[in-house]
Amino acid sequence: MFKFFSASNIYSFIQKLIKFINSIFFLILIIGLTFALVLSPPDYIQGDSVRIMYVHVPSAWLGLASFSVITLLSILNFIFKIKNFYFINKSIAPIGLLFTSLAIVTGSLWGQPTWGTWWAWDARLTSMLILMLFYVFYILSFKLINNEETTIKVSSIIAIVGSINIPIIKYSVDWWNTLHQPASIKISGSSSIHSAMLVPLLLMLLVFLLYAALIFLMKYKTEIIRIKKKNIKRI
Repeated sequence: MFKFFSASNIYSFIQKLIKFINSIFFLILIIGLTFALVLSPPDYIQGDSVRIMYVHVPSAWLGLASFSVITLLSILNFIFKIKNFYFINKSIAPIGLLFTSLAIVTGSLWGQPTWGTWWAWDARLTSMLILMLFYVFYILSFKLINNEETTIKVSSIIAIVGSINIPIIKYSVDWWNTLHQPASIKISGSSSIHSAMLVPLLLMLLVFLLYAALIFLMKYKTEIIRIKKKNIKRI
């Protein structure tokens, strides 16, 4: 089953996926923005500033999800020695950093009118900042270390150590007193968010997922081309 991850087997599949995402992305974007900016109601306390949620929340989710995937693939690479997992992680990391940074910036923009401050050193905000730093260290390991085997080991260690921060981010609002409210959307149990806001939020999550997938596929395709050129030079 791991042969699926070989560069030669997935290149054409990536091309098809890129074309498909490009064909639907702008339609989904228009629908998502229409629901988020026009059809969704303002909050009874926060007013229209609550619309920042439709960017902030999906960004935070994708920042966390990206690092979780990086950690999982790093562990699998340690066990099965599948180098393509390293190249997948190398393509995911900048996307995760982008969304984590976007979550912090939009959270600050949302916090100022809601809490009266741009920043507070509470558990959720601080742990998200630490996640961003782990992304920076992870990406720097590619830039500063020339030996590929050493880069794989160092980057994997950074990912595995950084994964300790993931549950801290998730449960910080339950473990400590923070400015953040508890989770409004729950997989098990009833969610407290109204469907009029949940639908736009899920639509914007889909938009961000498609955008992340598109950027990842283009970056991974570039990695495949680079690997092929490297192999040709060796021959």
